[in-house]
Amino acid sequence: MSQAERTGPVRAVWTFGLLRNEVRTTLRRWRTLALLGVLAAVPVLVGVAVKIETGDGGSAGGGGEGPAFIAQITNNGLFLVFTALAATLPFFLPMAVGVVAGDAIAGEANAGTLRYLLVAPAGRTRLLLTKFATTMAFCLLATLVVAVSALAVGALLFPLGDLTTISGTRIGFGEGLGRALLIALVVAASLTGLAALGLFISTLTNSGIAAMATTVGLLITVQILDQIPQLDALQPYFFSHYWLSFADLMREPVYWDDLVRNLGLQALYAAVFGSAAWARFTTKDITA
Repeated sequence: MSQAERTGPVRAVWTFGLLRNEVRTTLRRWRTLALLGVLAAVPVLVGVAVKIETGDGGSAGGGGEGPAFIAQITNNGLFLVFTALAATLPFFLPMAVGVVAGDAIAGEANAGTLRYLLVAPAGRTRLLLTKFATTMAFCLLATLVVAVSALAVGALLFPLGDLTTISGTRIGFGEGLGRALLIALVVAASLTGLAALGLFISTLTNSGIAAMATTVGLLITVQILDQIPQLDALQPYFFSHYWLSFADLMREPVYWDDLVRNLGLQALYAAVFGSAAWARFTTKDITA
């Protein structure tokens, strides 16, 4: 067996081990656990609030989509999943992702462990890809935490059964559960652009706090700009513009246009800012 044939499996094992270690380290941080705890608490607060409001037979709100899924929760607890994701996606979920992404490289530099990681046979490109994969794993985990918490609370406080879609058609509970999972995956994928942007910012500084604050600050700025009517020509290019398009998965038939635009936009942001992060990180002088 040649040297190249022997090093291939070794590199694959090393990459998997590095990714596993990064994911484990991220999930063991108290900051990460606190963020996941806050995300899990949001569906609980929403579910309890709806239960109290409708306890006397009142209505939880008007019909519609996005956060207005709340009007359907009393009829079917599965709608709490859609409501919780719609409530957390504008700020809570992306803020948590921004914190993790911003800390990915800058946090290691600030702690003095970045040089140690690069001394090991990881390489800068592989380390950067591992950090991005870890951030995306957190995106998925955070989204599932919201969805599972909402499903548990919805099942505890409200009835479950067939669902009425936005289009007015009826689907079975099993299909509704499948759509809830698909929606969670789409929401996680919707955070890809922000994750790449946060990772790029993380390569620009050795301060984890500065990188996290900048990422979250940009998130808030983009969210504000996306609400200004005079900027409607630019808004389709903001990474957050199509986030709530996941509601179209509750139509019959599914309306795919905005969903495809959203995923395409996230891929574009990932390509642009991922490349910028790679260019910066591979030429950066590592002093910490």
